[in-house]
Amino acid sequence: MTMKLISKLDELNHKMYGTDFLLTWDKNDAQINATLTTAQILKKLYESNINCKVFKSGLAVSNFRDNSTRTRFSFASASNLLGLAVQDLNESTSQIAHGETVRETANMISFLTEVIGIRDDMYLGEGNKYMREVGDALDDGYKNGVLHQRPAIVNLQCDIDHPTQSMADLSHLITYFGGVEKLKGKKIAMTWAYSPSYGKPLSVPQAIIGLMTRFGMEVSLAHPEGYDLIPDTLKVARDNAKKSGGSFKHVKTMQEAFDGADIVYPKSWAPFDVMKKRTGLLQSKDIEGLKKLEKECLANNAKFKNWECNKAMMKNTKGGKALYMHCLPADISGVSCKEGEVSADVFEKYRVDTYKEAGYKPFVIAAMMLLAKFKDPAKVLASLHKNRMA
Repeated sequence: MTMKLISKLDELNHKMYGTDFLLTWDKNDAQINATLTTAQILKKLYESNINCKVFKSGLAVSNFRDNSTRTRFSFASASNLLGLAVQDLNESTSQIAHGETVRETANMISFLTEVIGIRDDMYLGEGNKYMREVGDALDDGYKNGVLHQRPAIVNLQCDIDHPTQSMADLSHLITYFGGVEKLKGKKIAMTWAYSPSYGKPLSVPQAIIGLMTRFGMEVSLAHPEGYDLIPDTLKVARDNAKKSGGSFKHVKTMQEAFDGADIVYPKSWAPFDVMKKRTGLLQSKDIEGLKKLEKECLANNAKFKNWECNKAMMKNTKGGKALYMHCLPADISGVSCKEGEVSADVFEKYRVDTYKEAGYKPFVIAAMMLLAKFKDPAKVLASLHKNRMA
């Protein structure tokens, strides 16, 4: 089975060597399939206790500009799996705090670095832009002989997309339904859900509608009035659905989105306009302005407490048995908060499934690393498998 997957990877004309992974919709079908296939191979090798250390030395630098649990540890796990040591870049204790430029920092952390993972999701219009600025600085450093190799950048979540999350979600769906071909025609409801907090990034719902529409799925997006996503990401979803033979519908209620759904993904996010305003306040360090905005947003969120994934809502899904998904941590009513995104009984029913969903992320990240750093990844993986057989 593993060698069959390696042969499949070898046949894909993916051309991912020397590239960054910043947005799923920047990648063609062969590149998405290569990432999924490589993640599957690495997972099988790991489960067979096969050494996957393809690097003899080198660093994987993590730059988390926002809090993280799953993605932070997934990046560290992926790096260790492939043989890289992890070094966290803490901007508050680095010279960045003293005004060091992005160009200088990017070069200084990259002398023996193979991969840089960046999470920058707090500033709308800035996160993905920052990753590309780092990439330009790395290109310049490599071109001028400052760097012996050009590290690959992996987007660990930005203001636009969360590719490691959506690719892990997709891997989970492929396994759950028994193959990527089984996803065509499946309905997934990507809906807003109530949360007693504000400022959650838009990148997860945008990642889901931007990726699942590529596989012929019927994607329904629902949110209260005003909780819009970035307009460009809606166009990505529409274009992908048209190309794949799937569909993308923008509906008004959670119930309508859940109607006949095979999969539901209820997740809170902040309105597009609010995130734009929040970015300006964060950049100007307007603490009072941020407090005022938070108060206004929480009051607005409270108008939609009925946007909860509960047993009654789940009855609208296909056979009342849709798969519940979440990027975690979920706001669980009566557990992590008084009222939240999902009722405790629904979450508990699918808790193990959501943990398995998260468990694909280290292998997805490792796949992105390996494909970017080796010219012939199929040959590298075949060698790992062969050494095990020797």
